[in-house]
Amino acid sequence: MRKSWLLFICLVVLFCVACNDESSSEKASEYRVVYSGEIKTLNYLKTSETNEFAVAANMVDGLIEYDQYGVVQPGLAKEWSANEDATVWTFKLRDDAKWVTHEGKDYADVVAQDFVDGLHYVLDAKNESSTSWIATVVKNGEAFYNGELADFKEVGIKALDEHTVEYTLEAPTPYFLSMLNYVCFFPVNGKFIAEKGKDFGTTRENFLYNGAYLLDKFEPQNERVLVKNESYWDKDKVLIDRIRYKYNKEAATVAPELFLRGEIDSASIPTSIIDEWFKDEKKKSQVRQTQNNFYTYFYALNFNPQFDAQYEPDNWKVAVNNKDFRKSLFHALDRVSAMLTVEPYNPADLLSNTITPKNFVDVEGVDYTQLAPLTTISNEDSFNKELALEYKEKAKTALAGKATFPVKVLMPYNAGSPDWANRSQVVEQQIEKLLGTDYVDIIVEAGPSTGFLSEVRRPGKFALLEANWGPDFADPSTYTDPFTVDGTYNKPELAEGYKEANGKTTYQNLVDQAKETIDAAKRYELFAKAEAFLIDEAFVIPYSVGGSGYVASKLNPFEAQYSPFGVTAEKFKGQQVLEKPMSNEEFKKALAQWEQERAEALANAEK
Repeated sequence: MRKSWLLFICLVVLFCVACNDESSSEKASEYRVVYSGEIKTLNYLKTSETNEFAVAANMVDGLIEYDQYGVVQPGLAKEWSANEDATVWTFKLRDDAKWVTHEGKDYADVVAQDFVDGLHYVLDAKNESSTSWIATVVKNGEAFYNGELADFKEVGIKALDEHTVEYTLEAPTPYFLSMLNYVCFFPVNGKFIAEKGKDFGTTRENFLYNGAYLLDKFEPQNERVLVKNESYWDKDKVLIDRIRYKYNKEAATVAPELFLRGEIDSASIPTSIIDEWFKDEKKKSQVRQTQNNFYTYFYALNFNPQFDAQYEPDNWKVAVNNKDFRKSLFHALDRVSAMLTVEPYNPADLLSNTITPKNFVDVEGVDYTQLAPLTTISNEDSFNKELALEYKEKAKTALAGKATFPVKVLMPYNAGSPDWANRSQVVEQQIEKLLGTDYVDIIVEAGPSTGFLSEVRRPGKFALLEANWGPDFADPSTYTDPFTVDGTYNKPELAEGYKEANGKTTYQNLVDQAKETIDAAKRYELFAKAEAFLIDEAFVIPYSVGGSGYVASKLNPFEAQYSPFGVTAEKFKGQQVLEKPMSNEEFKKALAQWEQERAEALANAEK
């Protein structure tokens, strides 16, 4: 009898424990998504790929962050100041930030030297950091990177004491605060990274955390899981306890159905099925537009073709170096038709005629895109059938006996994006119909869903490519980076006939002149002149702004941290998982309210 009673008590206790565990599990907030593009590294000091630093941005904090309206807020720095000409910036660090292991065990305090060590790693050329060019804003940063200076102590960063870090810059940089939102200025524990060497960032164990989340699981092409960092200095604002990324090679295709089945909490809805969602009342209540951002999308014409011989790279090189040929493609692209693959209802609203989007920066109330050198370009659609055909005839005459027609135009796309695949087909058919298959043969080819940038764009395995770029800080110079001599896009510096007396291209000289100008009005005017030149010469074809399309999501985008630049948009801090998705009507209402509140917040911040 006694044994039976004891057994009964044990069973009751076990049942209660199980109930309590289940209750705790139900209270834990989890956000689930699927992905197809795998990350290759966690080393935020080295990578420049969004899907890689997007993970690290949730695990490592920088000096500052932004609120949901885009107003700068203290991060690891609790306060800061700058001298009169914005060449020296001093930051006082908080004293309660910790580095912890993947298990959440304390490793060390976050101190000023961590920012020195982080920048030292980025500016050491042997580490091959993809973001080192941003960090050269610091005095002697470029000289150290190029090996002209051996002693890093002469570079413009110092730990004045344990909790004070000072930056000295090459030139006045009033927008420097916004640059700190990028990974190259993030801290690292010097002792830890020295111990790990090349293994740093290869596994969750070879990584230290001071941010909102820890990497609980990291199994490439299977699953990665972020869990809340209980040692985080601002943990009360971390409202999602677990973020689960599940690998699926066909993620973009299967995500909508997985969302409807309740297996994931967010899915992009391809244009091919958006009508179906809006016609079904249940689905309609779960889908909404995405919020526009300041990513710029453009078609890049490659001046350094490295693709296979079957696509005739030498012939493409001859053709692309003819301005009339470039202009024929420039005016032949019907961007509205292309945009219909993403936004079937209001495609023109997302078009951008410039590389720098509207509303990014202004000069005394005048938007940058409306400055004199850019005004005409900004306000006119580049698509013009008559001009396209006119330039076609000019190109055929100029290239007679030099190029073979039709010119093969290799145009790859990321296989993980159904909309991109559809858009490529639309662009191929539309341009070939207008210009004729006797003139161009656009070859659409599926590229890898993982490593597309490293395997296709950066090595130059394309002739024409849809590309994008996001701003890194609040200055027009950030939109010049893909096209200057160190850029990894379409290499316009290799275009024939554009070198000037100093050996640099016309575009590079214009950009350099703008960067050396302190007066904001003159500086912006010079950048606008450089951008107008880039577009007038048809080195690129501006296309649209980012954020287009539709999504079913249990996140409220207006709770998220916001800024047009840096890693802010990748952070989950401040967000929570909704009980049900936001509908498009709810989204539009919330957007209007957010825009009003943001205007007020920015006005108050400037006072």
